[in-house]
Amino acid sequence: MDYKALHRFADTGPRKIRLFADLIRGKNVDEALQLLRFYHNRGAKLLLSVVQSAYGNADDQECPDPDNLIVSECRVDGAPTFKRIQPRARGTAFGIKRRMSHIHVTLSDPPEEAFVPPASAAGITGTPAPTGADVETTTPEAPTTTPIAPTA
Repeated sequence: MDYKALHRFADTGPRKIRLFADLIRGKNVDEALQLLRFYHNRGAKLLLSVVQSAYGNADDQECPDPDNLIVSECRVDGAPTFKRIQPRARGTAFGIKRRMSHIHVTLSDPPEEAFVPPASAAGITGTPAPTGADVETTTPEAPTTTPIAPTA
């Protein structure tokens, strides 16, 4: 089962948070929390709170083993941008873009390991791989060179 959490309109640009989202995607939830806990960046703190919220949702919905969950989806999307103006010299103005982002985190159970039967049990037949006695070894011959006679 999937357990989701999202933070909409986070006041940091998505580019700054995606670095940490790429870092924890596919990892165990405990490992992801440990990684994010020791970064002092604002994006890491925001992402940490969302992962903790998803972990809390899993615990609240009575997940049988919340410590075994993995971060299956960690996505940071762009949100609306506030546009501001910074006054500059001689009556001009520079534009300022205050970017925001939406953070989506999904925790899910680890994938089940598919059982692959051995080749003999599945009825697969074929030629065996060559062994050391069956493989011919050839050595390349050294190129022949003619000696150059010294000229007087």
